[in-house]
Amino acid sequence: MLRVGVTGGIGSGKSIVCRVFHTLGIPVFNADDTARYLMENDAALVQQIKALLGADVYSHCKLDRAKVSEIIFREPTKLQQLNALVHPATISYANDWFSRQTAPYVIKEAAIFFESGSYKEMDIMIGVFAPRELRLERAMKRSNMTREKVLSVMAQQMNEDEKMSRCDHVITNDDVTAILPQVLKLHELLLARPK
Repeated sequence: MLRVGVTGGIGSGKSIVCRVFHTLGIPVFNADDTARYLMENDAALVQQIKALLGADVYSHCKLDRAKVSEIIFREPTKLQQLNALVHPATISYANDWFSRQTAPYVIKEAAIFFESGSYKEMDIMIGVFAPRELRLERAMKRSNMTREKVLSVMAQQMNEDEKMSRCDHVITNDDVTAILPQVLKLHELLLARPK
């Protein structure tokens, strides 16, 4: 079974592209959603996060994301340390999920494949590209984040041009180019590939 990674910076529209693949019957694993789930439900990971950031980042078994952001903003090295805890747990969970799938190919959606090194576990990488200003607008609208906050997230992610150049295929999601024909073409290509 082929493992296909779908990546792109914040606001690029990865989730929309993955929803189209899902409607075509392709299983999609969302790494960001899984990481959020594990940070509240994996007992060992919760203990590691408390040891790193302090027990008060949890309230009633829920992670206080605002507190975490505050700590990371004050101490940027904590982000790398947090990622070093969360990424292995998410990758392990993903591998277990992959082993249970039976489709001709599966998709893993994540923003930081190249940054985390998890692209090495994929057979094919698809990038979702959108112009920077459009990504900013989308992220601000979707997440109610300020422009400055979105820019700080973008600054922590790999340069978009470099990210796209490392992908095998790129889907343009600029609100002008239709997504569906691009996804259908890739879907046919992926189905035709030897397993």
